Amino acid sequence: FLYFLLRSIPRLVLDGAPLIAIHKARYFKKKDGLSLGPGPFVVGLEYATDSKATVVGKPEKTFFLEALRGTDCAPEEAVMIGDDCRDDVGGAQNVGMRGILVKTGKYRPADEDKINPAPYLTCENFPVAVEHILEHLL
Repeated sequence: FLYFLLRSIPRLVLDGAPLIAIHKARYFKKKDGLSLGPGPFVVGLEYATDSKATVVGKPEKTFFLEALRGTDCAPEEAVMIGDDCRDDVGGAQNVGMRGILVKTGKYRPADEDKINPAPYLTCENFPVAVEHILEHLL
């Protein structure tokens, strides 16, 4: 089934269909470990069709700004807590939010060194990140 999809999608895109991706994550966390995310497939489809996918999820700016719409909260007043340095933290920081990286889920040692600027903060887990927000940012 997967091969059928991978064979059919490039034909559709080459015939004019838009290539839309929910996100381009490299991997995601499952109970039994990390699994390949949609990113490698999206990049492969972009290469095969000589096109660029429209990404509607993280780390796109629109995703983060849309999350704030209607909240009366400016990006500079918001904090994103996530386990993906590039897509969660980097994406948030690209719109002006503070990004807190947690060392849970799909976090890997030295992930905090993979983006520039570095995360606002790196915490052991979500409760520690929330405690920091309550003590230092409110």
